[in-house]
Amino acid sequence: MPQMMPLNWLMLFIMFNLIFMIFMIMNYYNFKFIYNNNMKIKTNQKNDSKSIHNFWPLN
Repeated sequence: MPQMMPLNWLMLFIMFNLIFMIFMIMNYYNFKFIYNNNMKIKTNQKNDSKSIHNFWPLN
C-alpha cells in the first residue's frame, strides 16, 4: 500500500516535518502528569525544573 501515495521528495519532507511536529507536541504534553495524577507529585514539584511544562508553564 505505500505505492498509493505520491512518494516523492516533497511528500517525504512534509511527512517527516509533520511527524516531527507531532513528536514535539507529544513532548510538550507529557504523559507522566496524566499517569501520576495524585497529590504527592504536585506538592513535591513546587519550583522544580522537572515540573516545567506539565501542561502549562505557569502552574
